[in-house]
Amino acid sequence: MTTPSDTQSLILSRAATRPGNLALPLPEGLVGAAAKMVVGKMIARGWLEEVEANLHRSEPMWRETGDGHGTTLVATEAGLEAIGIEPVVASAVASARKAKPKPEPVRKPDDTGTAEPVAIRAGTKQAQIIAMLQRPEGASIAEIVAATSWQAHTARGAISGALKKKLGLPIAAEKVEGRGTVYKLPA
Repeated sequence: MTTPSDTQSLILSRAATRPGNLALPLPEGLVGAAAKMVVGKMIARGWLEEVEANLHRSEPMWRETGDGHGTTLVATEAGLEAIGIEPVVASAVASARKAKPKPEPVRKPDDTGTAEPVAIRAGTKQAQIIAMLQRPEGASIAEIVAATSWQAHTARGAISGALKKKLGLPIAAEKVEGRGTVYKLPA
């Protein structure tokens, strides 16, 4: 079996420590034709593999394939074995990369009207908004804006996105004359 050079070992050992075994960025100073030559040999030996870059996770691109798509480099099981990483660990990491994330099940609010207990970090603006919504009089967007120094659209987004969708809190909204829309959480 061929042993990797110092540069190839460095690329593989760094890849082993990164999420998904990403081989990029390459070591400093390894650019241009030298980088292409080293990477080409590693791909030929099966130590690296070109896969489609996940731009949503800001993965670095090795080369562009067009239409805003590109490829990145990941260390393979054979590459990790070449530097002495156990095959079981290498295969677990490789299979985790190839597995597609399962969509989260859609949570339906229960009919009881009570919220499940959720751990909220004290002292955050989100905790401050929840406390305001739990008051008997609730809170309007203008009151939330005054308390958090956020823009009105940010406050509405926090209510609909973070509180309702992510945390599943049963927030009720009603129009109150003189205050506008008032949001409340059941006590």
